[in-house]
Amino acid sequence: MWIQDFFLQLVVILFIARLFGEVAVRFNLPSVIGELIAGLIIGPSLFNLIHPTETIRLLAEIGIVLLLFEVGLETDIHRLMKTGSKPFIVALGGVVLPFVFGFFLSYSVFKLSLIVSLFIGSTLTATSIGITMRVLSELKKQATHEAQIVLGAAVIDDIIGIILLSILFEFANGGGVSILNVGKIILFVSAFLLIAPIAAKFIANFIQNYSKKSTIPGLLPATIVTLILFFAWLAHQVGAPPLIGGFAAGLALSKQFFLPLGPSFAVEQHFSEKVEKQMQPIVHLFTPIFFVTIGLSLNLKTIPWDSPFIWGLSLSLLMAALLGKVLSGFLLIKEKQMVRWAIGIAMIPRGEVGLIFAEIGKSSGAFNNDLYAAMIIVIAVTTILAPFMLRFFYSHRLD
Repeated sequence: MWIQDFFLQLVVILFIARLFGEVAVRFNLPSVIGELIAGLIIGPSLFNLIHPTETIRLLAEIGIVLLLFEVGLETDIHRLMKTGSKPFIVALGGVVLPFVFGFFLSYSVFKLSLIVSLFIGSTLTATSIGITMRVLSELKKQATHEAQIVLGAAVIDDIIGIILLSILFEFANGGGVSILNVGKIILFVSAFLLIAPIAAKFIANFIQNYSKKSTIPGLLPATIVTLILFFAWLAHQVGAPPLIGGFAAGLALSKQFFLPLGPSFAVEQHFSEKVEKQMQPIVHLFTPIFFVTIGLSLNLKTIPWDSPFIWGLSLSLLMAALLGKVLSGFLLIKEKQMVRWAIGIAMIPRGEVGLIFAEIGKSSGAFNNDLYAAMIIVIAVTTILAPFMLRFFYSHRLD
């Protein structure tokens, strides 16, 4: 692709994302809805103007990493710790219930093969932390008790998903699973989650001290972006999603994060606020590209809409996908009824994580075109439906 063609595509993506985001907000909807619809309109689903190339996907990946950095920056670690084991319970339920429902429907009702049913069940376990946290942030609910549970659960859900995906991919290609390889992934990811925020805190302290002495314009955002991308790369190296690296960097720079090593390593509150202020334009530049790219990746023209099999399978799996996530929040933890509803609804969107599962299912040969189409329907509906449901829920919520 010629460089000037890419520039034009980027112009279109940024302009239409902003336009449809503004339209969505005018109709009292989250801007993410407008950005997703914008991707569907300019992508293969409608006008076929832009395809999600590797370069666009790379920019989208930077967008989700930066978005999770912002989420980490705004996370109150004390509130997160107060949720205790609830995020683990919700995450476990949000993986097990959709997986069991999806596998049972595929294997017992629709008589699909074992490996296909495993891939379908696994695809339903996904949760898009990016979409969930963006909507909660726009609704000014990111600091609520339920948002902290959802945040922890979604991060854990992503990690379980990566482990599950690696097991399935190994099983599909080799017919067996290495316990040693799975154990390595779990060990490396756990070590990263424990060590990365502490390491980022030390680096942030250095950036804080150096920024006081430097007179170079733009030094702070440049060094912070460098830190974020480094931790995203590090997360990938240990087998975790890169977005977890962005979250760890944001968490370390947040006002609420602390180390038990004394005040000499503390990041000052005004420095955290300065980082947040200078990083916001960069975050808001890249994150719409991510949501538009999700829309670009959903080619609804490939779906044979007149197929009774696809309608039956996709509607059945859609119910399993919705129920599995809602029940994980509603049945498994002791909270107020409205809090449990909020958690369950916030765990619904599959987004980019579901697409990754579906793509790997297709590339491994587990999904044929019809099965892939059914999964795209489920992913698209849960991705677009969840922000509407959250908006409706919070506008009618009575505690």
